[in-house]
Amino acid sequence: MKLYFYTKKGCSLCDKGLGILREFQHKYQFEIEARDIYTDDEWLLTYQIRIPVIEDMDGVVLDEGIISYPKLELELKERVTHH
Repeated sequence: MKLYFYTKKGCSLCDKGLGILREFQHKYQFEIEARDIYTDDEWLLTYQIRIPVIEDMDGVVLDEGIISYPKLELELKERVTHH
């Protein structure tokens, strides 16, 4: 499974969110692809005020903004049991 992490440089919320996401990486076996919103105009328009955003390969947003440890774990558990 691959998750997309929309971010930008100098974003403290993004740094914290990525740290939380990485804590689950070994437990739920997924790859993280970090995407800097300033490298793609569409990402910038879509995610500018929402980052960080964690999205699965189907485009489903698992969490955004202030990443919640419990919410993210619930979303990851659901994906692992359905894939």
